[in-house]
Amino acid sequence: MATATLSASATTDEGAIAVLQREHGPALLSFLQGLTYGDQQRAEDLVQETLVRAWQHPEAFERPYESMRPWLFTVGRRLAIDARRSRLARPAEIGDGVLATVPDPADPADPTEIATAQLDVRAAVGSLSADHRAVLDRLYFQGLSVRETAESLGIPPGTVKSRTHYALRALAVRLPGYDRTGRRAA
Repeated sequence: MATATLSASATTDEGAIAVLQREHGPALLSFLQGLTYGDQQRAEDLVQETLVRAWQHPEAFERPYESMRPWLFTVGRRLAIDARRSRLARPAEIGDGVLATVPDPADPADPTEIATAQLDVRAAVGSLSADHRAVLDRLYFQGLSVRETAESLGIPPGTVKSRTHYALRALAVRLPGYDRTGRRAA
């Protein structure tokens, strides 16, 4: 059954569209794959939209064509052009991979935030007295206990506790923008 002999009333019939798809669908799909740079999914979507347009326009079947193929290819090509223009008019979408590389400003593992905090802490610790720095160094950086710190410095454990208390108070004054976890306060 040639598609040129289909009447206008038959175009709304599912059978007529099925015949049109069976006769011209593979060639139309191949043509549209070339226009979509081999994107199978887009080409299939365009074939489907082209067949919907054929179903919506019964007057196309009334024209004296030997074949509906030129009309289908023209409609398909215009749909492909419209789809490409539509995609180019939108901003480019970014994938999750790009977002994963952008540091989160609230993330304590942000390298910039860590470097800034290290500079601030070094400056604040550097401004302490040598006795206070020695106590904090052994307790917090070397991981010694109060007793071990007292033995290494040759001072009583109570003095270690007292110097630690006053050293931490001085750091709190010199580092007002940080909370107890070491993060900058918002």
